[in-house]
Amino acid sequence: MSRALGLLSGGLDSTLAAMCLKRQGVDVTAIAFVTPFFGAGKARRAAEKIGIPLLVRDIGDLHLEMVKHPRYGYGKNMNPCIDCHAMMFRIAGDIMLAEGFDFLFSGEVLGQRPMSQNLSALRAVANYSGHPDRILRPMSARLLPATPMEEQGLVDRERLLDIQGRTRRRQEAFAREWGLTDYPSSGGGCLLTEKHFSDRLRDLLTHEPGCTTRDVELLKTGRQFRLSPHARLAVGRNQADNEALRTLAGSDDLLLRCIGFSGPLGVLSGMADESTIASAAAVVAGYGKGSGEAAVEVLIAGAGAERAVRVPPCPPEQSRHWLL
Repeated sequence: MSRALGLLSGGLDSTLAAMCLKRQGVDVTAIAFVTPFFGAGKARRAAEKIGIPLLVRDIGDLHLEMVKHPRYGYGKNMNPCIDCHAMMFRIAGDIMLAEGFDFLFSGEVLGQRPMSQNLSALRAVANYSGHPDRILRPMSARLLPATPMEEQGLVDRERLLDIQGRTRRRQEAFAREWGLTDYPSSGGGCLLTEKHFSDRLRDLLTHEPGCTTRDVELLKTGRQFRLSPHARLAVGRNQADNEALRTLAGSDDLLLRCIGFSGPLGVLSGMADESTIASAAAVVAGYGKGSGEAAVEVLIAGAGAERAVRVPPCPPEQSRHWLL
């Protein structure tokens, strides 16, 4: 029995790819990756549903450095899909060699994504991964040149699929035939494909090229304001945001909250002068219960010290020009 290690996002295509191989007797294991831009939740549910083991690897730091400087550039937003897939295959390939798997596979479909799943892109991913002869794409395999795994009899080419294009009709038909129900809708899952988040990330990389995964997690939480080229403010939308921001705040950040009025927590990151700190305090006050007051005291905490500043609240409609 041959052994295969597959990239599993938990979406329909990657799940069907695993099922396709499993149905012809291949011993299938999946791997999913965790970064600040996507997680492994869907993959865990899919692996459990179809009864295959799942490996999960956190590659956040490595992935962020690749996102900063992708060899093949970005897609429509900040998604470096070719580099991302190649990185995943490269990491999976190391595990393949270490643990005795025969080959790798994924759920990529020829032509489904014009920029990253055309024939040239699939070839680039395979070559850049370092394992070009050990990658199988079961969903479109019969439309692609035969791989060594097919030629060696590790898989039966005639039982692989010949799906291409953007429609999911054939995938949905196979899902019904193979008893796969309750699978996720197409799209979503990766923040790098979303325009609003990509705009925020582009701003972060422009002004803070040395940013870390902690900075990206902070960027995902609450409202985000660019107060100066060197200072960014995150303001909670609700209690959950406030708690997350408090956890994410670093030792060099300033925490801001109103005194005497309930409202959001603000986290000011970067280098901020007194004018910028006052602006941040006014923004935080503008989203609090004291927004109608002439002036509000805001507590500033950081670097082991606390102090209060009194500022007129800045209404949201006036702070919008800072909003990311």
